[in-house]
Amino acid sequence: MSELLTDLQVVWFVVVVVLLTGYSILDGFDLGVGMLHMLSKKDEERRLMLNSIGPVWDGNEVWLVTAGGALFAGFPDVYATLCSAFYLPLMFLLCGLIFRAVAIEFRSKQPMAWWRWMWDVFFSMASLMIAFALGVAMGNMIRGIPLNEQMEFTGELVDLVHPYTLLVGIMTTALFAMHGAIYILMKTEGELHEKLRQWINPSIIFFIICYATTTMATLIYMPHMSKAIQDRPIFFLIGLLNMLAIANIPREIQRGRDYLAFASSCVNIMCLMALYAIGTFPNIVRAINAPDQLSLTLYNASSSALTLKILVIIALIGMPLVIAYTFSVYWIFHGKVKLEATSY
Repeated sequence: MSELLTDLQVVWFVVVVVLLTGYSILDGFDLGVGMLHMLSKKDEERRLMLNSIGPVWDGNEVWLVTAGGALFAGFPDVYATLCSAFYLPLMFLLCGLIFRAVAIEFRSKQPMAWWRWMWDVFFSMASLMIAFALGVAMGNMIRGIPLNEQMEFTGELVDLVHPYTLLVGIMTTALFAMHGAIYILMKTEGELHEKLRQWINPSIIFFIICYATTTMATLIYMPHMSKAIQDRPIFFLIGLLNMLAIANIPREIQRGRDYLAFASSCVNIMCLMALYAIGTFPNIVRAINAPDQLSLTLYNASSSALTLKILVIIALIGMPLVIAYTFSVYWIFHGKVKLEATSY
């Protein structure tokens, strides 16, 4: 029974990571489009950018909701601790999600320039808020937070604001901005497409600088993240694949193969999430004050074996349906975006 429980705990941990990876890839480019939205001055170009994500943005958010539900069902102690520790950041994140949704829907309801400009600002600022908040949360999960024996957060809000966590927040923002720029490049044509080609290189350079800085900071100040790779050198291949994917992005853009550049960006995100999962395993919430004694792991913070077994059965039924639906939506709306009477 204990071996079965251990296997189920690992499987559900992988499920949560996969859901978060799916969200990062899919809503990541939505957030990137939002952050770049204000760089365009023409209303028609902004509408094209908005309509490039119009059919899919709300469906992409479902991956975050599903990940939250999977965490609550499979690791309830982790869910409770994180909601307590990140209460204000979560409110910050939810405000960003709400304002982004409202801005997308309300922007084109009126033709006045001031009206559209106001919602454009909300859309861009909300996208920036969400990306940065997610990155800071990820940084705290890597660094750790103070916990007690009851698995409760014992720190203050200021404990979550650390140079390393802010650095991860900036890197996440740069990552999504680059991911979104490549996506818009893939979905547009004409004048906006050529203008986007001028935005791509700065976004790639900024991400690479943030990526290199964050990697150095992680290796120096978060040595626990590299221990798993030191113990199992095979995982170094993921880091190598990550670097090759990043290097391939400007190569494919230079050759005009925007879809392959976007695929490389997706592989980059998958590798980053895999490295995060490998580095933190088996911890889900690391206790910075006593990592070996007080951390919440997938072994001491999971639901019962029966609960996990039921969840895995549900996942085996539900995940293929979600993936099939996602692929079908993207297939239906593939190709270059066009403005129509019903467009945003």
